[in-house]
Amino acid sequence: MAGKLGFGLMRLPLTDPDNSGSIDIELSKKMVDRFLEQGFTYFDTAWMYCNFKSEEAVKEILTDRIDRDRYTLATKLHCGFISAKEDRDRIFNEQKRKTGQVYFDYYLLHDMGTDHYRKYTELDCFSWLYGKKEQGLVKHIGFSFHDSPELLDKVLTEHPEMEFVQLQINYLDWDNPGVRSRECYETATKHGKPVIVMEPVKGGTLANVPQEVEEMFREYDPDMSPASWAIRFAASLPNVRLVLSGMSDMKQMNDNTSFMKEFVPLTDEENVIIRKAVDVINRNIAIPCTACSYCTDGCPMNIAIPKYFALYNAEKSETLDKGWSIHNEYYERLTVNFGKASDCLACGACEAVCPQHLDIIENLKNVSEMFER
Repeated sequence: MAGKLGFGLMRLPLTDPDNSGSIDIELSKKMVDRFLEQGFTYFDTAWMYCNFKSEEAVKEILTDRIDRDRYTLATKLHCGFISAKEDRDRIFNEQKRKTGQVYFDYYLLHDMGTDHYRKYTELDCFSWLYGKKEQGLVKHIGFSFHDSPELLDKVLTEHPEMEFVQLQINYLDWDNPGVRSRECYETATKHGKPVIVMEPVKGGTLANVPQEVEEMFREYDPDMSPASWAIRFAASLPNVRLVLSGMSDMKQMNDNTSFMKEFVPLTDEENVIIRKAVDVINRNIAIPCTACSYCTDGCPMNIAIPKYFALYNAEKSETLDKGWSIHNEYYERLTVNFGKASDCLACGACEAVCPQHLDIIENLKNVSEMFER
């Protein structure tokens, strides 16, 4: 693969911000062209991205327009959508149809964790995926992972045929006791498995840092965006093969490709600044949601959980004496099309699929208290 930057197709530009499946195809085509022009080749999608529309968009923005030898494509099988062995081929064949692909360069078992590992094992998904590689339908096999380094060690010990691991790595989660990014990275490295990084900007959190952090970054280098610090942090790790960035507009595309085209690892001095930034951000962030939206598809009350958490974090970061807040208005507008935070039934469906293991039910109570008083 060329370059260390990958185009994550989970947060494509939308024509309707309240409809994650309303992909702006024409703008996406322009972004794909810019990405390839800058020398990058890796695209990453999955079965459920963009309300199950991302793989279909791949056919329009990539397959039907670009010569196959100019790019590499990754997609994934998520165990939440399979209940029997025959489901594996059913979804795989549908993914080929939706994307218009004859083969996939990279194919992952999606969101490996304690519960999912059990199901992937019961349905013999590891052998199934290895068989796809032997048939030439997949070139490289691996899995994405959201769990403890102890489980990662177990999976890689029991399945050395896996060629790579996709991990959530960013400077805020690096030493986070819940995510344990550093330990997971070290575990993959111990097993000799290269790492592909997801969530380097933590769902936009590290692109919209507190003012104190942004001033710290700008003072050191006024030309580098906050997002650049986050992506370069992940890309600077020796065993990182690629860093995925979910780009939603051309501005983000131009920014990311500008500093990754001629990638320069972080210096010791820059790493010191990063550590100071972590201390500041941890004092400000309330709910560490990455806006992956796994929680929303199964919500019986159609609650816009990531959007509400983002508003909550933004409100909490404001000064206490600000008076009227625009965030309240945003919240009221969202509730026209989505359930309110107070509509939560506490069924737990959201928490069962949250890769960050957030206490979503309790946090929705906090959102309700803040915006529905």
